[in-house]
Amino acid sequence: MRIFKLSPSDLTFLWDECPRCFYLKVVMGISRPSMPFPGIFSNIDSLMKGMFNEKRTEDLLPQLPPGRFGPMGKWVESSPIRSGGDASCYIKGIYDSLICFDDGSFAVMDFKTSQPSKHHVEFYGRQLAAYAYALEHPIPGKEPLGSVTRLGLLCVEPIDFARDEHERIHYVGDVTWMEVPKDEAKFLDFIDQVMQVLSLPEPPPPAEKCGFCKYRADAREHGW
Repeated sequence: MRIFKLSPSDLTFLWDECPRCFYLKVVMGISRPSMPFPGIFSNIDSLMKGMFNEKRTEDLLPQLPPGRFGPMGKWVESSPIRSGGDASCYIKGIYDSLICFDDGSFAVMDFKTSQPSKHHVEFYGRQLAAYAYALEHPIPGKEPLGSVTRLGLLCVEPIDFARDEHERIHYVGDVTWMEVPKDEAKFLDFIDQVMQVLSLPEPPPPAEKCGFCKYRADAREHGW
């Protein structure tokens, strides 16, 4: 039986961008060329996580149940997910953050430096659902985290800059919690769709606007 490793971020970005590129990476180990990620955004993400880590929800997001933020940026790996046919898969990736509620339940959340959008809820929902599944159904031998009762996006939208008495510039943003519905059955239905593609004997057609696939096709045509 073939077992495929699925990255939560690939289930969000790569799956939507091009099913052929997704297939090539997961099944054949052929990844797109890596794109450099501007370091400034990594710095912003790290500083934002540092500000929220170990803080109480009552102080920063009082609309949520009592609890605290953290831990941040941990690896998770799920037990195998059975699907139709002769293949299975598992989830492996690094989540942004958990919220540990006082009642013993948890939330899985992502930090986003962006304007809140309803599109984000559906788009990032499968990524958060993948992390939640891995936490509740971990690799054999590891204890489940517990009950993940909420998923969400914490969006920080830049709105202003301010200067303090030390002549330092401060980034000012509005903070919005966007609740993402948790639906494990819907997530597993989506995984079934993914596995149908991964079980094909050949890669599926490329997305119409996939520049990577177009480049590969041009290279083959011209013998590069």
